[in-house]
Amino acid sequence: QLQACGGGLAQAGGCLRLSCVASGLTFRRYVVGWFRQVPGKEREFVAAIGRTGNTFFADSVKGRLSISRDNAKNTVYLQMNSLKPEDTAVYYCAADQGIIQSSIRSPLQYYYWGQGTLVTVSS
Repeated sequence: QLQACGGGLAQAGGCLRLSCVASGLTFRRYVVGWFRQVPGKEREFVAAIGRTGNTFFADSVKGRLSISRDNAKNTVYLQMNSLKPEDTAVYYCAADQGIIQSSIRSPLQYYYWGQGTLVTVSS
């Protein structure tokens, strides 16, 4: 019910836009988060957007990434600018209705997950 797309290869300093498209959900009721994972490491929080459009970011991406939503299109976007090689990972979007703000960075709080899209940033 969630599909992440838009990953690919970019050079350091470049940009990519990821999309998370939902189906079968009343999307406006959901908090949507982006997480990323590299082999051998835990899935880590990247960004999230609340039902009213409030946004949250990991310290490592503040000022470089932005997140937005278009409820009419059932889509959340993650705009990634000034990419760094350390941004290389599989990126997942996730959604849940019942998350409270204090838990928004925990992947355990999300029920729906997309399949992941690979972002590779070359130096």
